Amino acid sequence: MADTKSHSNFVISDNKKRSGSDDFDDSNNFMTTKKQMLFPSSTHDDPAASLAAARHEFGEHGGVNMSIEASATFTVMEPETMRRMFSGELGPDRDFFIYSRHFNPTVLNLSRHMAALEFTEAAYCTSSGMAAISSVLLQLVSSGGHMVASSALYGGTHALLTHFLPRACNITTTFVDINDLEMVKNAMVLGQTKVLYFESVSNPTLRVANIPELSRVAHEKGVKVVVDNTFAPMVISPARLGADAVVHSISKFISGGADIIAGAVCGPASLVNSMMDLHQGTLMLLGPTMNAKVAFELSERIPHLGLRMKEHCHRALVFATRMKKLGLKVIYPGLEDHPNHNLLKSFGNKDYGFGGLLCVDMETEERANRLMNHLQNTTQFGLMAVSLGYYETLMSCSGSSTSSELNAEEKALAGISPGLVRMSIGYIGTLEQRWSQFEKALSRMQDSATFNKY
Repeated sequence: MADTKSHSNFVISDNKKRSGSDDFDDSNNFMTTKKQMLFPSSTHDDPAASLAAARHEFGEHGGVNMSIEASATFTVMEPETMRRMFSGELGPDRDFFIYSRHFNPTVLNLSRHMAALEFTEAAYCTSSGMAAISSVLLQLVSSGGHMVASSALYGGTHALLTHFLPRACNITTTFVDINDLEMVKNAMVLGQTKVLYFESVSNPTLRVANIPELSRVAHEKGVKVVVDNTFAPMVISPARLGADAVVHSISKFISGGADIIAGAVCGPASLVNSMMDLHQGTLMLLGPTMNAKVAFELSERIPHLGLRMKEHCHRALVFATRMKKLGLKVIYPGLEDHPNHNLLKSFGNKDYGFGGLLCVDMETEERANRLMNHLQNTTQFGLMAVSLGYYETLMSCSGSSTSSELNAEEKALAGISPGLVRMSIGYIGTLEQRWSQFEKALSRMQDSATFNKY
């Protein structure tokens, strides 16, 4: 990992703006600022309360919304200041900025909210979820290093670990059943394994990881734990359960509009600052930079994330329960017969339910496609599209779409059947209206199946 000494106070910012000169007031010291910006779990149990307590950035002229700092580069008042910034003596903690590939004020503000959401000391946002994942892994694992990862992962992440990192970086990964603690423990090699990587709720099989126990096992062997929490913002808080870093595809639930590609890395200030190090930082040198205008847009959406997540989760539970009563094979952590139901119930954040996604296993791809066709084109229950967290219900057959990077053996190991339909449950329209559309589509599908027998 990069040396962070020269940039140790970059990501924590106070409310004091830089004055007209570049004078530096040591009385306004870093430790005071740091205490103001930490998000200890003992202060707030609810992520919504943590978000509400985060620093509010006002606009340049007193506007209730922050201003957009669209500048690529930033001026200084005195020539000597530039040297002090590049040496790490002055930084964003004092409102000194160099260049927006490094730190940008608007992106930094969104990052503070991501840190509050995940109860971490710091965070920084990226141009995509895959940028966040690849950047944090490359920061933590050097050439020749080893990782252990869940066999049930988003297809793009699986491809990164299986194909790209071994070829380009000489980094290898051992895939395991993340629910088999003994298997996970045996796969980690003391002194060689650097990262244990998994999703809080697996894509698309919706298995819930035992984050506290996995973190304990990993830390016993000196391994860092990185958790992708894209499927469960507000629902699960991995850092409070022992994870060292949390990554997100903000494009999904956090954005909520299916119109933005973005990501985030949340964790200790030492990690985030190392990723911004001028000499060895992956965020700085690989350049997965978030546009300031995108950061502003997302900052306006985070305040109502809690309300949206509660409705996503509520409808998912109702639909999953009713689908099961119809005799469908449903996978949803909120159902009592789900193997990880009690686990999620034990550490999930109160009042946020069990997630906004469910799966219906239609056994074959042909039956899955017929169901989705009726749901979209006959009754308008939802849309056939990848991604998740949209206000409309989104449906896809995972094996032939978002998990298509896995071969047949890898899909079998991950528990992905050919007919697995993943549904991200939306909240537009009334619940009963949408349920009626589902029932009609299922009835139409069954009627056509009966007709085709003759």
